[in-house]
Amino acid sequence: MPEFAHYPLTAVFIISLAALFLACEAGHHFGARAGGEANISTLEAAMLGLLALMIGFTFAMALTRFDERRAALLDEANSIGTAALRARLLPAPHDAENLKLLRDYVQIRLDLTNHVPTAAETQVAIARSNKIQEALWSDVKLVMAKNNAMAPTGLYIQALNETFDNQEKRLTALRNRVPNIVILALYGISIVAVGFSGYASGAAERDWRLPVYIMALLIAAVVLLIQDLDRPDAGLISVSQQPMVDTANALATY
Repeated sequence: MPEFAHYPLTAVFIISLAALFLACEAGHHFGARAGGEANISTLEAAMLGLLALMIGFTFAMALTRFDERRAALLDEANSIGTAALRARLLPAPHDAENLKLLRDYVQIRLDLTNHVPTAAETQVAIARSNKIQEALWSDVKLVMAKNNAMAPTGLYIQALNETFDNQEKRLTALRNRVPNIVILALYGISIVAVGFSGYASGAAERDWRLPVYIMALLIAAVVLLIQDLDRPDAGLISVSQQPMVDTANALATY
């Protein structure tokens, strides 16, 4: 099964548009040979209605995942900011050491937003984040060993736990995309629907290319929009990184 996320959106749009235009031409050809049929308009309307339902269903799935990624980013930025504030309550030199580690932790996330990361770059960034998490946890264990009754230390540990958990939540949200089988079904229904439109125009012997081609173009554009919305690391639609930028700016002043 093809992984649509691995292909550029421009190529996906051109290929899908060509497939829809080909379906229009093939449908019109067979419709002109078959002649007028009483039920073809009903079938055409049914297929277009099914296509509209499928587009709405798929768009809702992509939009839900987009909102989840945006919420996960905000939660992670807030948890890092909270951990940084509580790190300032730690005794010296642990406060400065933890703040430096948290700055590096945020910078790793910002570096990935400067370009579309490869799978290898993403794995390297995750490994670096995990190492920083280990360093933060090891350092706070030293603080606890010196004085385990310190309330600020307990609050800081709580904030660290939330920060670590939010990294996994964000990674899960980034990986959670519309299933390929749904995209394939959407393409299949789109091709059949425009094919029926071409078939109906051929059977009715009416001027057809302009309206049917415009419909095919709009369908291809909407499907492209759905896939763009479903890609967190590419395309015109992306989650704003401003919460993480604000967190980095705040950490720079500590």
